[in-house]
Amino acid sequence: MGKGLIWATAEDLARNRGKVISLYRQILRSLNSPKLELSLAARLAKKAEARAIFMLGAEERSIHNIEDLIDAAEYALSLLKQGKIPKHIQ
Repeated sequence: MGKGLIWATAEDLARNRGKVISLYRQILRSLNSPKLELSLAARLAKKAEARAIFMLGAEERSIHNIEDLIDAAEYALSLLKQGKIPKHIQ
């Protein structure tokens, strides 16, 4: 990450901002995939859950926790692209 040892500095947060926004948008788009057999209401509920997760993650200041959240988002996105719903958003 960056200069902060335990807590993220403003520079660390700024460096990850683009990646986090990209992951957020990709996850929301992937939830619209026809590969996922979800009703409209279920899709909207899953999108609301994803938004809530990202909003809570936005308050995180620990470097290690931020890295873990990014890894979890990348893993969830890979499952969504395969047409599977990740267990932590199921």
